[in-house]
Amino acid sequence: MILAAGFGTRLFPLTIDRTKPAIPFFGKPLVGYVAEYISKFGFDDVVVNLHHQPESVKAALGDGSQFGTRIHYSYEEPKILGTAGALDNAREHLESDTFLVINGKIVTDIDINAALETHRRTGAIATMVLKENTEREHFTDVYVREGRVTGFGDFADPDSIGEIPYMFTGIHIFEPRVFDYIPRGVYSDIVPTFYNPAIKQGEVIAAHITEGRWYEMSTIQRYLDISLEMLNGNPGRFILGKNNQIDSSAVISESVIWDDVTIGANVHISRSVIGDGVNIEEGKTYEDVVVVTGEMLSHCNEIPAKARKGEFEGDNYVVRLTN
Repeated sequence: MILAAGFGTRLFPLTIDRTKPAIPFFGKPLVGYVAEYISKFGFDDVVVNLHHQPESVKAALGDGSQFGTRIHYSYEEPKILGTAGALDNAREHLESDTFLVINGKIVTDIDINAALETHRRTGAIATMVLKENTEREHFTDVYVREGRVTGFGDFADPDSIGEIPYMFTGIHIFEPRVFDYIPRGVYSDIVPTFYNPAIKQGEVIAAHITEGRWYEMSTIQRYLDISLEMLNGNPGRFILGKNNQIDSSAVISESVIWDDVTIGANVHISRSVIGDGVNIEEGKTYEDVVVVTGEMLSHCNEIPAKARKGEFEGDNYVVRLTN
């Protein structure tokens, strides 16, 4: 199961007309990378949950055949259900065999076969794939003892020293018995509904520690930084979508340009994301910003509380990534 129902509020305004997993990444929707990735490990029947901008995910994935999968869609209406509720809503597809759940907003080369081996060897009801949070980024601490998950803490403290904490990669493996802990019609996350009670009951929750590459794109800054990292640090390069018109005098570096963008003469763009259909007029300079068309704002009732606030500049809406 690929989780793709979230609102993506910290990626606003890039997620006005699409959900977070549907944003483009090197010419492919992010959720397409996930589908292609798991298909390489033999997962060819895939459930994808939908809520926010569901048509954007369906347009990205279709029936799944281009990614080597068969896609079944699970709609969450009228409210988003949380991970536990998402599993309950799709249990008819999942309850007959061991199954994988993965976040739709990641790019990774983690070896799922190795995680499955850990899961089977330990006889676990669930296995969480974890990484060392060496930079103490803003992820919840996961406590591990003797190969088992024992609980969950607060967000990692970037100023702390000592033992390196573990963080969850958004990849976990479940036995169908997980549904013994998930009631029907639940609206909740998986930690309070399943993990905490299961740990308290003495269930084996295996911790598979990986050193694989893993990138999670929950914010605009992470999306931009990871995209640029994939360019291997070449400062003169940028990522270009389809059907763009760029004047030969424009200077663009370390940026992501989506589709159908027009960039006029003597424009300078650096460390920025330019959304679909944007027209940047002659002589403009943008650095550390996100630009979408102003018309996009008519598609939302209000700016999410977690989103960076922007301002209108002509026909565009500009969000600055630095204070």
